[in-house]
Amino acid sequence: MVGKLRFIVFICVLFLYRSASAQVPDEQSINGLRQELIQLRQEYQSRIQELEQRIDAMEEQPAAQQAAADVATAGGSLGVLSNSAFNPAIGVIFSGQAWGDNNDPETIRIPGFPLGGEAGPGPEGLVLGETEMDFNANVDDKFTAWLTLPIVIEDGEVTVELEEAWIETLGLPNGFAARFGRFFSGIGYLNGKHAHAWDFVDQPLPYQAFLGNQYVDDGIQVRWLAPTDLYVELGGELLRGGRYPAAGDVDSGFGGRSAFMHVGGDAGINNSWLVGLSYLHVGSDGRPSGDENDPLLFSGDSDLLIAEFVWKWSPQGNWKQKNFVLQGEYLQRSEDGDYRLPNGSVLPYDANQSGWYIQALYQPIPRWRFGARIDMLSAGDPGTLFTGTDLDPKDDDPVRFSLMTDWSNSEFSRLRLQFAHTDYGTIGDNQWGLQYIHSIGAHGAHAF
Repeated sequence: MVGKLRFIVFICVLFLYRSASAQVPDEQSINGLRQELIQLRQEYQSRIQELEQRIDAMEEQPAAQQAAADVATAGGSLGVLSNSAFNPAIGVIFSGQAWGDNNDPETIRIPGFPLGGEAGPGPEGLVLGETEMDFNANVDDKFTAWLTLPIVIEDGEVTVELEEAWIETLGLPNGFAARFGRFFSGIGYLNGKHAHAWDFVDQPLPYQAFLGNQYVDDGIQVRWLAPTDLYVELGGELLRGGRYPAAGDVDSGFGGRSAFMHVGGDAGINNSWLVGLSYLHVGSDGRPSGDENDPLLFSGDSDLLIAEFVWKWSPQGNWKQKNFVLQGEYLQRSEDGDYRLPNGSVLPYDANQSGWYIQALYQPIPRWRFGARIDMLSAGDPGTLFTGTDLDPKDDDPVRFSLMTDWSNSEFSRLRLQFAHTDYGTIGDNQWGLQYIHSIGAHGAHAF
């Protein structure tokens, strides 16, 4: 019995010894593990080197690319979104309309307000509107540039115009920015908006009468944005004075100057607001207005004061779903000089005029908007010398009522239907039409 027990113990010990011996790694296994470790280290080192090279390449990119990224992120304080650090971003905006009028647009006059610049009723029938080409890019890390070339049809001929061509600084200290070249003046709320961003087919009557639709000129603009939670912007311009409501490049090409202020902010998460004041002084030498063939020519000084107010509402700030906008402006003009009439006589002129508009737009559901606008002019009495001329204001102030609805399939396309009734004081007029606005290519976001 003891012998059998000893034999069994011996067999168990032998089995355990062999099992332990089998688990001891041999030299070949150790070398294999070493090779795997070396290969793993090489792979990680290669990956680390690749990441380091990518970081170095990103750090060595030109400063202009970083400036472009900063502008694209910051949005609107500089007013430009650059889509490329090296090549200009190009956008094209197409527009056209089908327009009807109770009266011949060529015969319509606003008593007391001979229109100049680009103001006036558009032609009837099917019309190809302005085709606008926009080019913009950062010049380098200190400057950005913008160019706008409208293509229009005048008297059956295609003409390419130079509407805007300006350079603007990037990153000036203490909230300052400067723009120089040809640009829309910063006065008022609507003056700086391109035609495709208008909420109605045409500009309000005060803008037509006092600014020839919009004031664009050559000059220098300086703006300062206050470092406060409340939006406060102050600006001033020195202008050539070569475009309506100026003319003649008086004062050796320094014939215009302006100052403007905008203050705005949020009222909770649903509302935002903006108010502003602007002042424009220009000189004129032979400024034409009225009939193109027999124009009235004004020489003298013109001062314009503009007050603006805008209120915007959207639930929870979700602008795309539903929104409401109420805006209005009051304009007052004082002119002192003389008019040369078509018959050759020169008459002294000193009068104050004013005008205003108020409009409301409501988007109840995505893509659809409905709007209403009322605009009015009030002419001062220039005296009996102007009785019977285009400067005679008659008895009633011109007033207009407009209704519109538009549908936007996306931010790049819009179809609009508009109706307007105008009482010019001497005749009444009804206007109605369809308009389309479509854009392709790059185009920066519109201002507030």
